[in-house]
Amino acid sequence: MTIIAIVSQKGGSGKTTLSVNLAAAAEATGAVALIIDTDPQATASQWGAWRADKAPEVIDSAPPRIHAKVDAAKAQGATFIVIDTPPHADSAASRAVEVADLVLIPCRPSAFDLAAIKTTVSLVRLFDKPAFVVFTAGPPHAPRMYEEADELVQGFGIGACPNILPDRAVYRHASAAGASVVEFEPEGKAAAEIAALHMWTIAQVTMPTTEHEGV
Repeated sequence: MTIIAIVSQKGGSGKTTLSVNLAAAAEATGAVALIIDTDPQATASQWGAWRADKAPEVIDSAPPRIHAKVDAAKAQGATFIVIDTPPHADSAASRAVEVADLVLIPCRPSAFDLAAIKTTVSLVRLFDKPAFVVFTAGPPHAPRMYEEADELVQGFGIGACPNILPDRAVYRHASAAGASVVEFEPEGKAAAEIAALHMWTIAQVTMPTTEHEGV
């Protein structure tokens, strides 16, 4: 079973968008995916409600119950779990990182957003878990911007995922329809980017610990 924690202490970084689309991409490849929503705003849970009973399932959890929810999901056959966490919540983020195989830190490629991930990086280091920054919601065609952002996060002692998720309107359209981008526009660029990120994520989880270049 693979457990991915989506963590950022900054709001508006795209945590829930990444969570639901990554889980849906896993489900599309045959995994039994589950999203654990620890955010009091329950955005992922709302997305799940819009989908009725369609997989991946979304369940909520208070931070102290995350470990128990993971154990229960494993017993019920889940093979890919994504934990969506709220901003400004050390308890939820800590519990999620503690049980995760890999931590993804979504971040816009802007100076203010990049500076704000230092707190999250410090938290991840406490648990010695592999972690990477995922650049989200930036312009699709700005290679220099992403190169500079990559250099900056390396200065924080963490690597960046090579798969970028630029701002695309299809994310908003898909969410409003209770769908993932893979389901809403399967031949679109966003679907291809999410599918590539999912495959990269699986590769990181199965990689020997000594080969990780993230935190």
